[in-house]
Amino acid sequence: MAKIEDYALIGDLHTAALVDRTGSIDWLCFPRFDSPACFAALLDTPDAGRWRLGPSGGARSTRRRYRGSSLVLETEWDTPDGTVRVTDFMPPRGNHPDVIRVVEGLEGEVRMTSELTLRFDYGSIVPWVRRRGDELEAVAGPDSVWFWTTAPVEGRDLSSVSDFVVREGERVPFVLTWGRSHEKAPHRPDPFHALEDTLEFWRDWNRAETVEGHWEEAVTRSLVVLKAMTYAPTGGIVAAVTTSLPEELGGTRNWDYRYCWLRDATYTLQAMLLSGHLEEAGAWREWLLRTVAGDPGDLQIMYALDGTRRLPEMELSWLKGYEGSSPVRIGNEAAGQLQLDVWGEVLDSLFLARQAGLEKEDDSWNLQKALMHHLEARWQEPDNGLWEMRGDRRHFTHSKVMAWVAADRMVRSVEEFGLPGPVQRWRRVREEIRADVLANGVSPTTGTFTQSYGSDNLDASLLLIPRVGFLPFDDPRVVATVEAIQRDLTQDGFVLRYRTEESSDGLPGSEGVFLACSFWMVDALHGIGRSDEARALFERLLSLRNDVGLLAEEYDPVSRRQLGNFPQAFSHFPLVVAAHHLTSGGGERSDDADGHEVQEG
Repeated sequence: MAKIEDYALIGDLHTAALVDRTGSIDWLCFPRFDSPACFAALLDTPDAGRWRLGPSGGARSTRRRYRGSSLVLETEWDTPDGTVRVTDFMPPRGNHPDVIRVVEGLEGEVRMTSELTLRFDYGSIVPWVRRRGDELEAVAGPDSVWFWTTAPVEGRDLSSVSDFVVREGERVPFVLTWGRSHEKAPHRPDPFHALEDTLEFWRDWNRAETVEGHWEEAVTRSLVVLKAMTYAPTGGIVAAVTTSLPEELGGTRNWDYRYCWLRDATYTLQAMLLSGHLEEAGAWREWLLRTVAGDPGDLQIMYALDGTRRLPEMELSWLKGYEGSSPVRIGNEAAGQLQLDVWGEVLDSLFLARQAGLEKEDDSWNLQKALMHHLEARWQEPDNGLWEMRGDRRHFTHSKVMAWVAADRMVRSVEEFGLPGPVQRWRRVREEIRADVLANGVSPTTGTFTQSYGSDNLDASLLLIPRVGFLPFDDPRVVATVEAIQRDLTQDGFVLRYRTEESSDGLPGSEGVFLACSFWMVDALHGIGRSDEARALFERLLSLRNDVGLLAEEYDPVSRRQLGNFPQAFSHFPLVVAAHHLTSGGGERSDDADGHEVQEG
């Protein structure tokens, strides 16, 4: 089984596939990110579905890269008989999703094998395959997949296999297209025209870049990944394209991340705004407004790509899990948790959007007032916290700070934009929350902020206190907290979310260091004046990216492996923001919408 960091991403802004170093696509959901997978070898064995295309024998590639700033993947093998390249991509969606692979002989001649093993519904259904002219059609229930190539194809062990030789200068295309089984055959794209169209799409998109300097490649690649994880019809951005990649190898902390978290809202907007991608920022804001509309009491922490609220969680018992890490889950019952910080995240992001000029003349202010009115009545309640702890509810310090953020942004919206509202009441609420946090969220013995009231435990979310403007970076309590987390909540210099053995999160086992939290530490160190340490940590974090610039959710410093769902938006957002923060000052605060160019790092 490939390591998590062995995978590269291709996608069409509706769904995505993961390709390993042997040329095997081990994960793909059709037609959306959150649809059932037709290739699920990532979470089991090859019999759960995959498509391997590479030199016969299955060798690892010699090198691979994305072509320029695109999402077109080039994988090359040097063999004793010659050199071959496979170009993998998914054209931006037309009427149907396509996966296109082009084999190109670069030198000599290489014997190649394509082995297509389709298994619908997460590896549980073997489709009925039949030949339709020069194509194969695989059908099961509502799904059909059409497969075409100029190479010979034969059925073998419930797979469609092509054995062929490619010589220097030759190109052999493969096209895989999904459609609904009750509809007529989808249009088959010309693979070579589609390649040029895909490259042109990414060239056009990257023209909006405002990034220059030493970290240009890292920031640009992260932005391309985030764009690839955007569901184009709605503007929602999935947290990751996978489910159930473990936070501990062999453990049970395996969750479905193919949904949109409200907590990502401010980071999403800020990363896009700072980098000049106003259209994406605007689309995300529109998704956010549509999704949270309704009764403020029904606000959830996450939603489906189209704003669907119900995300029932279930286990897929027939899949063994990545490296035996079970259970494999789909859906996410954490959607029903009470996490008070999301009200603050939503109101913070909408304030940021208005500050950036994205606000339109609509009813969003009335929605914001309703959200604030609801929060006024609930901010004193215990909750599950931003880490979605499945233990008892507590008074998490971060949740209270974000309630303060909600009140602060509403007050400032009245003061700075002249919007109508009970500003005197909101000011009183803001001061009441601030006093409560300072009285109960700071340890009297250490002078540091604590994970929850009445506890001395640390939590990486405390690094966000100056970022959201609750206190300045130079406040002694902020400095003490940053230094305590750096000293007591790190492993090999990288930041843990919290100590699982101390925090009673309701789950067995442990987890790796959390990459987003480590980027927060970069911001915090820079903010308290320790910029050399911040830059050194940022460079170390960049070194954890795989060979094509991707990051998972977590990292294990002992095994030196990436952990958790992949690629992780919540790792790439703070990378972009930290780069701006370190170089130009843009992004220091979550309410900073000013775009700045990233200069030499």
